Amino acid sequence: MGVASAFAVTSLPAAYATPSATAVISEVYGGGGNSGATLTRDFVELGNAGSAAYDLAGYSVQYLPGAPSASSLWQVTTLSGAVAPGGRFLVAEAAGTGGSTALPTADATGSVAMSATSGTVALVSGTTALTCRTAADCAADSRIVDLVGYGSALVREGSGPASGSSNTAAVARGAALGDSDDNAADLTAGTPSPVNSAGQTPGSGDGGDGGDGSSDPTTPGAVRVHDIQGTTRLSPLAGQTVSRVPGVVTGVRASGSKGYWIQDPTADADPRTSEGVFVYTGSATPTVAVGDSVLVDGKVSEYYPSSTSQSVTELTAPTTTVLSGGDALPAAVALNAADVPDAYIPTAGGGSIESLALEPGVYAQDFYEAAEGMRVAFSDARVVGASDAYGELWVTVKPDEDATPRGGTLYSSYDRPNTGRLEVMSLDSASAFPSADVGDELSGTTTGPLDYSTYGGYNVQATRLGTLVDNGLKQEVTRRQKGHELAVATYNVENLDALDAQEKIDRLAHGVAVNLNSPDVVALEEIQDDNGATDDGTVTSEATLKRFTDAIRAAGGPRYRWRYIAPTDDQDGGEPGGNIRQVFLFNPERVSFADRAGGDAVTATGVVKTRKGARLTASPGRIDPASDAWDNSRKPLVGEFVFHGETVFVIANHFTSKGGDQPLHGRYQPPSRSSETQRQAQAAEVNSFVKSLLAADKNARTVVLGDLNDYEFSRTVTTLTDGKVLKPLISTLPAAERYTYVYDGNSQTLDHILTSPAVTHYDYDVVHINAEFADQASDHDPQVVRIDVSRCRKD
Repeated sequence: MGVASAFAVTSLPAAYATPSATAVISEVYGGGGNSGATLTRDFVELGNAGSAAYDLAGYSVQYLPGAPSASSLWQVTTLSGAVAPGGRFLVAEAAGTGGSTALPTADATGSVAMSATSGTVALVSGTTALTCRTAADCAADSRIVDLVGYGSALVREGSGPASGSSNTAAVARGAALGDSDDNAADLTAGTPSPVNSAGQTPGSGDGGDGGDGSSDPTTPGAVRVHDIQGTTRLSPLAGQTVSRVPGVVTGVRASGSKGYWIQDPTADADPRTSEGVFVYTGSATPTVAVGDSVLVDGKVSEYYPSSTSQSVTELTAPTTTVLSGGDALPAAVALNAADVPDAYIPTAGGGSIESLALEPGVYAQDFYEAAEGMRVAFSDARVVGASDAYGELWVTVKPDEDATPRGGTLYSSYDRPNTGRLEVMSLDSASAFPSADVGDELSGTTTGPLDYSTYGGYNVQATRLGTLVDNGLKQEVTRRQKGHELAVATYNVENLDALDAQEKIDRLAHGVAVNLNSPDVVALEEIQDDNGATDDGTVTSEATLKRFTDAIRAAGGPRYRWRYIAPTDDQDGGEPGGNIRQVFLFNPERVSFADRAGGDAVTATGVVKTRKGARLTASPGRIDPASDAWDNSRKPLVGEFVFHGETVFVIANHFTSKGGDQPLHGRYQPPSRSSETQRQAQAAEVNSFVKSLLAADKNARTVVLGDLNDYEFSRTVTTLTDGKVLKPLISTLPAAERYTYVYDGNSQTLDHILTSPAVTHYDYDVVHINAEFADQASDHDPQVVRIDVSRCRKD
């Protein structure tokens, strides 16, 4: 880990077209390559009069002709990197056929052919093309950070455009970069003098000597990996070209995002600066091998795997010189329980944490970021997320952190994301990836470069994988309900349809008949229509349910019947064309269904009060399907059942997914959970319906269950239980057993059963058969409640 960088990138203020004390357009030249020109390309130079670096990630430079017509469009050149305090940033644009002198190495490159005599250039916070075509309209656009009109441009700042531009003259600000928002006063014409972020000018060289004056291709340049990585999550050299960066190859990725990792064996004393970096080779398979000592030329880039993730600092478009092979690899950073901090990640009020100085001794995510690209190692780690189809698994390097009885790591609150979790994948394509279940162990040492991805965040790209020790995790089997107990279960069967392989159907059926021990009522989530994802208007699930119930019967279960409401085509979310819905299975030998006509995809069921208690107006029915709460989402299915002469209402749910939420490990902290808004509205709808049942009969026995896609500690669940009309049964289990799903190595609760106050005698069980296993029939675990209806409250 390395020396502190020369400057730190700061978070960006809101951009407004007001006089800027920081980033400005410092020079504009449109005559490049024209007759009489010396320079071969047009350019726009940015400057920074501020005292902190100005981050250009997500920014653009845009150009509009001087006299725009109604059809004229702004042309966009996207930017990345940063403008150093007091520094310059060079954007090269289109080249002409004239001229003899090249620009210094550009920090960004576009292809806009600018006019030498008249035009408008804007620095914009965003990459979407501007639409303004008058000075007044552009002044009102808050995305514009600075704007320069030159020649006879109609779009300009202040009294008039900057004058004097030509094939041989640029318009430029003074050395102080003063900005009064008057182009005519702020910029004057003169000989073009482009400067890049390295301080180079035309004829001063392209940085090929690495900044040390040497031209020996086997001599390391002045820049080291720790200089590239810097002390924040963003490189202080982003956008710059660096030369002859030394390192030893520690890992090679020959598929997917191809490239290799290098690490400088000569570390500096700063624990914040990583000594490793990924060299991205694009579509070209790397030709280096682990142990090669290399020098790398390339451009420093920040790669964002997704719009909300942190970035990966990389060297792109590389040229590699191999000095030797078989060199000793640098020592690995130890990922021991004592090394990883207990605090997870810093916060920025919901904004980006990228400009914050790393504190690897305080935050676990800073600790990992400070080792990004470096060799890391851990030993004898417990598996907390089973192997998946992509050759990935999760371990914890903190064996005592929120451990579950079956070997997982419990996610029990927003402020305990669990800091010891790491994703592991193998770079050794010649060896089979182990099939690991939760609770197994990677014995011995696992070593490899530390990387970052959209899915899961920091991960170890293992060049050496520990030996799998099978700790014998077994599927659970719940007890059979007694004669006087009504057993009601919920099970998300993961997009089941009639076209699925018999093996999948049989395994899910075994889960119902054997592991759940044939409940009287089973609420199923994610039953698709009969032709699955084929989007041809089919909405029925008869063939799907016939195959499934036949398989349950073959597995020793009862001959179930079913009830459901077919959705309107493509209105309930899920896989396009699949039309997922909830379905009730029930055993007619044990329980009867009160069929009451009138329910369909768009008609709401209601509650009426009778002398015998509450009654549904339609059974099966849906809860207020016209409500905005259910837009593009599954509508709750309500059914009225009779067991031993007593009525029980069951409400099956599948709330909207967490899609769109920012990740725990992302750059925005704390992360936004925008999907909660709709789930809270859905929970309020179900809560109101339960209240209507209890208003008609305070002793109405009600079971609310299904995949709520939210945690037991979420506002979704507190909204659902408002007024104490429902009790979440997951909260009755010991804290370490409260989970139904495993995601990114966190054992968590997404599936729920809740009961009304009249349900006083029950036995509840989450049956772990899927989520902890590499070989899954579904990604969810089912659960069941056994209710002694005869002993439920009647007051």
